[in-house]
Amino acid sequence: MQSFNIQDCILYEDKDILVCHKPAGVAVQSARFGMADMESSLKNHLALKTPGKMPYLGIIHRLDQPVEGVLVFAKTPKAAAELNRQITSKTVTKEYLAVTAQLPEEKQGHLEDYLKKDNRTNSSSVVTPKTPGAKKASLDYSIQEEIKDERTATGKRILVKIILDTGRHHQIRVQLAHLGTPICGDHKYGNAAGGMPELCSYHIDFIHPVSGKTMTYDIKPKNFGIAF
Repeated sequence: MQSFNIQDCILYEDKDILVCHKPAGVAVQSARFGMADMESSLKNHLALKTPGKMPYLGIIHRLDQPVEGVLVFAKTPKAAAELNRQITSKTVTKEYLAVTAQLPEEKQGHLEDYLKKDNRTNSSSVVTPKTPGAKKASLDYSIQEEIKDERTATGKRILVKIILDTGRHHQIRVQLAHLGTPICGDHKYGNAAGGMPELCSYHIDFIHPVSGKTMTYDIKPKNFGIAF
């Protein structure tokens, strides 16, 4: 079971919202008994503040269990409704950082593929547009930095920034692998023997659902194999 201290994850809290840094390996929600996750840990945190009262916690967006990143939760139904509206209208800005050992042909570009999810294996793959169940997936990427690292097969690590246009299952991991630049540590879509993908949702900005203030958060990835 993944062990973590929820207090260390909280970046901001007021009466309406919680902003957290989800660690790599921790699920947002978990159906498995005894598995620590963000939802149950945050509800326990809130319950300690108001004993005897069932706390409300609205999950606004998610990250894959192996992926770390910044997440926003709602503490009231009103805040949840407004934050969900912002997500649906794409006014929430989210940016990701990934590490790969392969340099793509173009240092920046737009990827557009069709993905299909396999529920049996909990994986997605690139398919043709006419494949039943295929969904369009698009993102923009740009190379940020390249450094030497003899631990990789290519002797280097490349830091990539990604901005999603769509939010498909395992989208970044699948599309970067399809490009020929699988994420370091991603054993499901790359050549890694184990570990967790070096992928982080490092930036978010949104409008506070009650105050109307612009909220911006940037986090430093903790799961990357080397510091940039």
